[in-house]
Order: sequence, then structure tokens, then C-alpha cells
Amino acid sequence: MRRVLLLFAAGLLLAQSGGPPLEGKPWARHTVDGSSRGADGVKLLDATSDGRPDVVTGWEQGGLVRVYYNPSRVDSRNPWPQVTVGRVGSPEDAVFADLDRDLAFDVVSACEGATRALFVHWAPKNSDRYFDEAAWTTEAFPAARGVMQWMYAAPMQVDGKHGADLIAGGKGPGAAIGWLEAPADPRKVADWKWHPLREAGWIMSVYTVDMDGDRDLDILFSDRRGAHSGVYWLENPGSGSGRQSQPWAEHPVGAAGREVMFVDYADADGDGLPDVAAAVKPREVHILKRLDRTGRNWRTRAVAIPPVTGTAKSARVADIDSDGSLDLVYSAEQTPKGLSGVIWMPLGGGAARDISGPEGEKYDIVELIDLDGDQDPDVLTTEENHGLGVIWYENPGR
Repeated sequence: MRRVLLLFAAGLLLAQSGGPPLEGKPWARHTVDGSSRGADGVKLLDATSDGRPDVVTGWEQGGLVRVYYNPSRVDSRNPWPQVTVGRVGSPEDAVFADLDRDLAFDVVSACEGATRALFVHWAPKNSDRYFDEAAWTTEAFPAARGVMQWMYAAPMQVDGKHGADLIAGGKGPGAAIGWLEAPADPRKVADWKWHPLREAGWIMSVYTVDMDGDRDLDILFSDRRGAHSGVYWLENPGSGSGRQSQPWAEHPVGAAGREVMFVDYADADGDGLPDVAAAVKPREVHILKRLDRTGRNWRTRAVAIPPVTGTAKSARVADIDSDGSLDLVYSAEQTPKGLSGVIWMPLGGGAARDISGPEGEKYDIVELIDLDGDQDPDVLTTEENHGLGVIWYENPGR
């Protein structure tokens, strides 16, 4: 009878959790910053030129845009030094970009909700004041104000002049993906011009990469909603005279008609060609294998994520356990109570393993980066709904 009761209890627990238990213990969690509300993704760049990538994050509910200085590997387990570079409404995304070419990295934030604006947060020219909030100034781009709910921005040299332009996209009525053209004096924000390239439902990811090997940057992106949801890339017509007046040809990559969240651009099979790993709702990762260097031929392998976590948000490919084989790191939103929002599993098949434990519900994009200097990838991310903030999980492998 006792054995029957134990088996019944185990079956009940399995039904409540939605699937088999995760293998392994949660990784140690370290807080970069947990002091505001609604941490919404991270972007990396070595803004301080010390060889360690720094972090920028928008706090959507807190209305803050912050830069975090990556300290020594010993100190990375403690809260990081920070500066609030701007205070804006509903910042959905933030990215480093030296727009005025003064060798100090500015920050661009994309704001949704009622704000509907793109902002530039100008960094101080004096590097000694980079972490002095009073030395930063914020301006909105008039050409972008009120156009749409902005979700994403990325610097890219599009037309071959005047320094970096901005690729940007949004969601909702009137949404598009396109580029903001930099003027001769980038500090004159009123002179920046918006060029829509393609209607959008809800832009989730943007990569500026050479997809076809012609030595200019194209735009790889995921669109979450609408009649043309999926993963696509837009072919840059080139920066020569008059070329930017031509349309950017659109090429499908995969997951057409699906609700695609964040994507990773990485070689998933070791053949030297970068592939795409797309987190697809409700609980899948599509490995979109590139078949040649043209970027026009792809093959899809759908990886089902077991019901030990929430719905798909982000996917990354890397060798997590240093065994020479690639693995998949998956983050979730809408994570049911008691389940883990960040997990990993072998890309070739195998049991899912815990990273985050049951704390947290709505995670964002994950970045894989060695933060403790032990030569294996740790997991840097944000958690929006339960106040965990900007956090990283320490890989226990070494």
C-alpha cells in the first residue's frame, strides 16, 4: 500500500508540474542590479575599453536606462557599479552606439507604450565622468516620435556616410522595420531621417550581419506577429550612389507563420556557416540550418522543449558542459509556479537540466559569457515580473 501511495504521489506531482523533473541543481545566482522594476533584456559591449564587456539595460516599469560596469572576475558576483544614463517612459530596449564618433559610447533606447519614441543618451566626452549620471544628456529623435511602439534598435553603417545609422523596429499599428539615417552632424537629432523598409507585426530580434557574403551588412530579424511572422533577412542594396533608394529584397529563413521570439545567430553544427536558433511559442526551438553561403536556402529542425518550463522566450547555442558538443540554453516567460524559467539541454538530444530553479517567471534574452574567468559560459539575463532584475547564473562545470 505504501508503494502504491508513493507512486500515486509521484504521478500527481508529475501532472502538476507538467512533465518530468529537471536534472541537476539550480546554478548559483548573482545579482548585477535588482533595485528597480521591469528589467527588460541586456546588451553587451566593452564601453570602458578594459577587455570586459559592459552591460546596458532598460527598466520598463522603472523608466530607467542603466549601464553596468563589468568589474573584476572576483567582484562580478557582487552588485556591479552602475550609472543611470537616462529616464524615459517604457524603455523596451537599450543598446550601446557611438553615434557622434567621439569614441565615447552613447546609448540608444527604444520605448513602447504611450511614449512611442527613440532616444539617444549622449555619453560625456570625458571618460572619467562616464559613470556620472549628471554628465549624460538625453534627446528624442523627432523623426521617430509617435511613429510606432518601438521595440528594438541596433547601430549599423547603412549608406556609407556620416557614421553609424540606426536599424529599428516596433510593434502594433503602423509598425515597421527600417533605418534612421544619420546626418552630417549626428548631434542634430532633428536632422535624422526615418526610412521604413518592411511592415512588421512585432519585431523581437535584429542582427546586422552579412548574410550573403557581399561584404555589406544585411538585416536578420524575427517578427512575432501578423501575416508575415517568422524569421527573415533583408538584403542591403549597397551604399553606392542611389542604391539606398532601391528596395531591400526580403528572404525567408524559417518558422513562417509562427510566433517567433528571440533568435540566436551561431554555427549550430560546426560546418563553418552561421545558422539561426529561434525560440518559437509555445515551447519549441527551431534550428534553422544554413545550406549555403547565399543565405537563401535553409532547412528546419524543430526541437521540442519538455514541459518542465514556461513558454519560449530566448534560445542560445554553446558548449555548456565543456564536453565538445553543442548545447541549447532556453529561457521562458509565463513560467508556471514551481517550474524553472531557464534551462539547458544537449542540442543532439538528452535530458533537460536546471539553471534558474523555480524563482522568477518572465525571463528575457540570455547572453552566454564567462563572467568568473573559469573558461566556461555563464548565463546573463533579466527577470521582469518577480523583481530579480539583472542577474547571472554561474556555470558549475568548472
